[in-house]
Amino acid sequence: MRIKYIKYFLVALASSFCFVIFYSKLKDVARSQREMTEMSSVKTATPQQRVSTTVRKISNIMTPYKLTPFNISEGFRKDIPKNGAYWNRKLHSLLREFDNAVNQTRKDPRSRFRCRPESFELLQTNIQDLQSYPLLYMDFLNGMECRDPPILINQHSKCALKENDQIFLLFAIKSTSKHFERRQAIRETWGREGSYDNGVQVRTVFLLGRSSLDDPNLDKLVSLEAQQFQDLLVWDFQDSFYNLTLKEHVFFKWILDHCPSVSFIFKGDDDVFANTQAILNHLQSLDPAQASSLYTGQIIEKASPLRDSKIKYYVPQTFYEGPYPPYAGGGGFLFSGNLIPSLYHVSFYIPFFPIDDVYTGMCFKALGISSSIHGGFRTFDIREQDRENACVHKDLLLVHKRNPQQTMRLWRNMHSSMLTC
Repeated sequence: MRIKYIKYFLVALASSFCFVIFYSKLKDVARSQREMTEMSSVKTATPQQRVSTTVRKISNIMTPYKLTPFNISEGFRKDIPKNGAYWNRKLHSLLREFDNAVNQTRKDPRSRFRCRPESFELLQTNIQDLQSYPLLYMDFLNGMECRDPPILINQHSKCALKENDQIFLLFAIKSTSKHFERRQAIRETWGREGSYDNGVQVRTVFLLGRSSLDDPNLDKLVSLEAQQFQDLLVWDFQDSFYNLTLKEHVFFKWILDHCPSVSFIFKGDDDVFANTQAILNHLQSLDPAQASSLYTGQIIEKASPLRDSKIKYYVPQTFYEGPYPPYAGGGGFLFSGNLIPSLYHVSFYIPFFPIDDVYTGMCFKALGISSSIHGGFRTFDIREQDRENACVHKDLLLVHKRNPQQTMRLWRNMHSSMLTC
C-alpha cells in the first residue's frame, strides 16, 4: 500500500511539474504575441494615431525620479554662439529657463515635453527657408519635442545579479531591425556576455526603434529574437539617422530605471569591431578620478557643420550656426556609468540635434566633462593592408567598420593558440 501511495504521489508531482512548464511557456507565447501585436499596430497606424498612442502611454510612465544636481558649464555656453539660427535660439532660451529655475533639482523637466508634432506654422515662423529643408529634416523637426516614447520590448532583468555584484561594462549597440546578422556576430564574438578576468561582469543590449513603413515588416522576427536572446530594447519611434539622438536619450532613461549601478558603458554601432579584453584592461587601469569622469574615444575637435545638402551630415545654416564642441566619434566610445543621471537631466536643457555624437559631446561639455583622446579608437579605420592582421588589432580598442564575416574571422584569429605576434 505504501508503494502504491508513493506512485500516486510521484505521478501527481510530475503532473504539477509539467503544468508549471506549460504555464510558463504559455506566458512567454502570450507575451511574445502581445509584443508583436503592439509593434504591428504601431507600424500600420497613421502618424496622428501613433502620436496619440505615444502620448497616452507616456501618461502612464511619468513616474517621479530623483534629479541629480548639476551646473551647465561656462565653457559650453561660450562654445555655442548666440545668433539667429533656430537651434541656437532654442538652446539659449532653455539656458535662461535653467538659470531662472527655482529648486531645479526637485523639478521634473519632462513635463515640458510632449510627443506631438510641431506645428508647421511655428516652424515656418522661426525658420524662414523651411521649404528648402530635406524631407527627413522635416521629420526630425516635427519630433524635436518627443523625449519619452514608450518602450515596446524591454529587458527588465538585464542587470540583475547576485547581491553585492554589479555590471562592470555594458555594451549598448545601436542597431536596426534588419541587422540580425550583425547582432549575431557581436553576440558570438566581442559582445559575449558573462564573467571575464578578475570576475568582472559584462552585458550587452541592442537599441532599436520601429522599422520604416517602406521596409518589410520584421516585427515578428524581432519579437522572437528578443525572446530568444533577451538583449533587444525596442522603442516606439521610427529608426532613422536623425532619430539616433532620441535613441541616445531614451537609453539614458533605461539605464536609470534598469541598470543604475553599471560602472562603464560602451556606446557604439553594430558594424564596429571591439576588442573586449583590451577595453576591460584599459578600464581597470584607471585611477578613481579618471573612472568617475570618463568620456573617451576618437575625439573630433574643431569640427563645423557641413553645408552640402546631399550628404547625411548636412546641417542648414538657418538651423545651426557655429562650431561643434569636441566630441567622440559615434562609431564607439566609453564613458562612466555614474554620469548617466546628470547626462539624462542636462539633455532636457539642450535641444535635440540631428547628429547624435555631436549632441552627446554637447551634453558632456555642458556638464564640464572633458573628452579624452584614446589612440586605440579608430572610428575612421586603419590602413587597408592591416585590416586582416590580428596582431595589429591586439592593442586597439575599436575599429570601424567591419562586416559580420570580417568580425568572425578577426575574432577567431585573435584568439587562436597558433597566433604569434
